[in-house]
Amino acid sequence: MTMMDGSRNILTMLDEVHPPFVPEGAHVMTATVEIPPGDPGIRPHRHSGPVFGYVLEGEMTFELEGEAPRPIREGEAFWEPGGDVIHYQAANNLPDAVTRFVVVMVCAPDVPMLTFPDADELAERAHLRHPAAPAGSEA
Repeated sequence: MTMMDGSRNILTMLDEVHPPFVPEGAHVMTATVEIPPGDPGIRPHRHSGPVFGYVLEGEMTFELEGEAPRPIREGEAFWEPGGDVIHYQAANNLPDAVTRFVVVMVCAPDVPMLTFPDADELAERAHLRHPAAPAGSEA
């Protein structure tokens, strides 16, 4: 959806979601992330609250627990609910170019923004991962 306000300003809606409740004491972080060419990205992790992102350049494979891996390309937005959901992949799909994106992370009070499940937890939750996920991509 594109909206104009009568001036030359243009607002183009990239994504609209209904995130979970944001508790009192939460804080918000905005950051850019740069993934080198062909890099698998950060290992499986979770965020304490919802994360909203926008790909500035490049293309990544994005995979959340329970969802099939999917490409997100330059100019596209994404989000994840945070909390207990494991984020398995944010890999750079391009062998010869950097992928960069901006994220806005809502951090739950007194909880680290980023945590990493151990191998035992990943094994216990393997049944929650989408069957289309590539074998051996959980490390």
